[in-house]
Amino acid sequence: MGGYRRGGKLGPAVSIAPGARVDKFEVFFDLVFVFSFFIITRATAANISGRQLLHASLVLAVLWWIWVVHSLVATRVRLGEGYVPVLMVIAMVALFAFALALPQAFSDPKGSAAGPMLVAISYVVVRGIHWVLYQHVVRDSPQERRQLRRFAPELAASIVLLLAAALIPPQIADPNQAAMVRDGLWIAVVVVQYATGFLVGTWGWGVTSAEHWTERYDLILIIALGESVISTGVGGNLLGKAVTWPAVAAAALGIVITAALWWAHFDFVGPAARIALHAAEGGPRVAMARDAYAYLYLPMIAGVILFSIGNEEILHKTTDPAGGIAEKIEGPAVPMLFGGLITYFAVNMLFQLRTLHTVTWTRVGVIVALTAALPIGLHLPALGSLTLATVICVGLVAVEVLVMSGSRHALRAAVFEERTTHEANEAAWRARWHDPPEPDEPGTPER
Repeated sequence: MGGYRRGGKLGPAVSIAPGARVDKFEVFFDLVFVFSFFIITRATAANISGRQLLHASLVLAVLWWIWVVHSLVATRVRLGEGYVPVLMVIAMVALFAFALALPQAFSDPKGSAAGPMLVAISYVVVRGIHWVLYQHVVRDSPQERRQLRRFAPELAASIVLLLAAALIPPQIADPNQAAMVRDGLWIAVVVVQYATGFLVGTWGWGVTSAEHWTERYDLILIIALGESVISTGVGGNLLGKAVTWPAVAAAALGIVITAALWWAHFDFVGPAARIALHAAEGGPRVAMARDAYAYLYLPMIAGVILFSIGNEEILHKTTDPAGGIAEKIEGPAVPMLFGGLITYFAVNMLFQLRTLHTVTWTRVGVIVALTAALPIGLHLPALGSLTLATVICVGLVAVEVLVMSGSRHALRAAVFEERTTHEANEAAWRARWHDPPEPDEPGTPER
C-alpha cells in the first residue's frame, strides 16, 4: 500500500507518510470521544462515591484502550481516504452506542442486562473494525502481521470478559456478590489490555509519523480540557439561572485553571516532547510513544475529569441560594478538585521525565503546594477553595515564564524555524498550481 492509487468507486486505503499530520476526518471522529468524556463526567458527578469513581476509572480505561488501538491504526493508514471513512463511520456509531450504554454498565446487577450487553457488543464492533482494517493494511508485511497476531489473545480475552460481565452477574442471587464479580471482570479486562502492551513489546511496530502521533494525542488532551469547560457551564448548572457575581467569579476561576492546565503541557513540555519523539528512531521511538503517550495520557485525562467534577460541585454550591459563597463545602468536591490537579501535574511530570529525561523544580513545587493547600481548602468557603487552587496554578505559569524564559525562547525559535521551512516548502510545491503567465501579458519580458 503505497501512495494514492485509484481502486473502485471510493478509492483504496492510503498509507501514512513520514511527515503526515492529523486529517480532518480524524478530528471529526473525535467528536464521539467528546460525548464519551461528557457521559463519564456526568454519570460520576450524579452520584459521587468511592465505588462510582472506580467504575468511572474502569470505563475510562477501556474507552482509552479503544482510543490507543484507534491511534495505532491511524499510524498506518489515512482514515479520511478511500473506503476507510465508511468503516470509521460504522465504528463511530458503535462507539456512540458504547458511550450511551456506559451509565448502565454498572447498574443494578439483578436488573436488565441490556445496557452491559450493548457495551460488550459495541466494543466487539469497534475492535473488530480496527482489527480487520489493520490486518488489511499490513497484509504485505509478514513482520507486522505476526505482531498483530500477538494481540489476538488480548482481543479475545477482553471480549469474553466484557460479555461475562454482562451475563454472569444477573445469574448470582446475592446482589453484593454479583456486583463484586462484575467489578472483578472489568478490572480483569483493564489488566489484560494494558499488560499486553508491555508484554508484546516494541518489536515489529513502527511510528511512521512522529508528527501525526503527537498531534493526535495532543488533540485528545485538548478535548478532555474542553470537557472541563463544558462542566463549568452545563454541569455547573449556570444556564437558565439569573446571573450573579459569585457565579461569574466561580466560572471565571474554573476557566483560568483549565487554561493553566493547557499552558502547563502545551507551552513547553508538549512541544519539546514532540521534538524528542522525532529525534528517536526504531524501538526507542515506539517505546516512548507507548509509555509517554498511550499510557501516561490516560491518568492525565483522568486528572482533568476529576478536576471537572470537583469544580462542578463547587459551582453548584456557589450558585445555590440556600448556601452561597460563604458556606463551606462538605463532601468530596474539594478533594476531587485538588486531587485532579495533583494527578494531572504529577503525571505530566512523569511525561516530562520519560520524554525529556528531566524534572523541573517548578512542577515538584506545584504538586507540593497543591497537596499542602488541600486541607486548607477543606475549611474555606466554596469560592475560597477555588481561588486558592487558581492562585497556585497561575503561580506555576508565572514562575515558569520568568525562570525558564531562555529555554522557552530557544524552543520557540527551533519550532518557528521548522514551521517556516515547512511552510516555505509547501508554498513552493503549490506554486505549480499557478497558471503560467501568457507571453503577451504586461510585465512579461520578451524572449
